[in-house]
Amino acid sequence: MSNNTNTAAQSASKLSIRTMVMVAMLGAVAMVLYYFDFPLWFAPSFYKIDFSEVPVMIGTFALGPAAGAAIELVKCLLKLVIKGTDTAFVGDIANFFIGCALIVPAGIVYRFKKTRKGAIAGMALGTVVLTVVGCLLNAFVLLPAYAKAFGMPIDALVGMGSAVNPAITDISTFALLAVAPFNILKGVLVSIITFVLYKYVSPVLKGNHM
Repeated sequence: MSNNTNTAAQSASKLSIRTMVMVAMLGAVAMVLYYFDFPLWFAPSFYKIDFSEVPVMIGTFALGPAAGAAIELVKCLLKLVIKGTDTAFVGDIANFFIGCALIVPAGIVYRFKKTRKGAIAGMALGTVVLTVVGCLLNAFVLLPAYAKAFGMPIDALVGMGSAVNPAITDISTFALLAVAPFNILKGVLVSIITFVLYKYVSPVLKGNHM
């Protein structure tokens, strides 16, 4: 009985250490990908898309939603340590919460339905949550915070949106016509890449490789 208990404890300890190693590794990979970003034609240039959420999503499916949130946190902290902040921490905090809005719902769905359909449903839900949360955060928190941090009127930020899309005339249209399509596109692209890569990467993360 004691031997069985000790064996179980040792297995749990090894699993915990392995999970922490995977979280750190995937967080580092995500941080590297965070640097490879590019602007889109329908949003102001300070909105840049990147694929740093791909290793986060893969880790979420392999290790669970809590581990996914931890990977997202590691990514953001590493970025701050290495590069610092150029947005008075507003963008860095936003990146964490918006990233979690995508990966945590997806991870929760997949945890209860570990099939291809479950993965697709989870990522679809995550994309919807990402879009809604992204719009609300930008409209009511992030854009006002940016304006305050850099001492500019909110109309100046709206004007940057109007420059690429004349239909953007206020915060609401900014969120609907720039932020929403940006997040939808990011969610779809991250989901497609994750779907293609996951079956090749997951055995390594789970320790099932030969």
